[in-house]
Amino acid sequence: MKTLLKTVGAILVCLIVLLVVLSITGFGPRARTPGLWLKGNLVTTPVADWSFTDKIPTVQLQTETWYLLPHSVNINCVYYDGKLYLTSVYPGGTRRSWNENVERDPHVRIKIGDQLYDRKLTEVTDPAEKTGELQARATKYRQLKPPADMTTAHVYRVDDN
Repeated sequence: MKTLLKTVGAILVCLIVLLVVLSITGFGPRARTPGLWLKGNLVTTPVADWSFTDKIPTVQLQTETWYLLPHSVNINCVYYDGKLYLTSVYPGGTRRSWNENVERDPHVRIKIGDQLYDRKLTEVTDPAEKTGELQARATKYRQLKPPADMTTAHVYRVDDN
C-alpha cells in the first residue's frame, strides 16, 4: 500500500511540475494541432477599430476546458460591420472542442500577432448579421464558400468583457 501511495504521489508531483513548465512556456497551437496557454503582451484597453485584422489570416483563440486547462487553436477571423468575428463551420455535425468550451464559458483570450486580448464571445443569432459575416468571410477567404446549411455555421462576435 505504501508503494502504491508513493507511486501515485510521484506521478502527481510530475504532472504538477509539467503543468507549471507548460504554463511558463505556453505550448501554443501549431498548424492544426491544438495547444494550451497563449503567451504575448496583454492589451487591456478597448479596441475601437478591428479593421487591422483584415490583413491577418489567422489568429489564435484560447478557451477553458471543463477540466480547467486551456485549449488553444488557430482560427480565421473576419472584420465585418465594425466588429470582429470568429466562425466555426462543421458540416456533418462534427463539433469542435473550442465551441463547446465557449458555450460553457464565453470568456476567451485571442492572440493577434504578439498581442493578447481578453474578450467575450457572443454567438450571433440574428440571421442578417450571420449572413453578412459569412459573406465577408467568403470574400476574405476565397477558398471558403458560405455553408449551404446555415445551421452548420456558428458565428461568434468578439465583445469587450
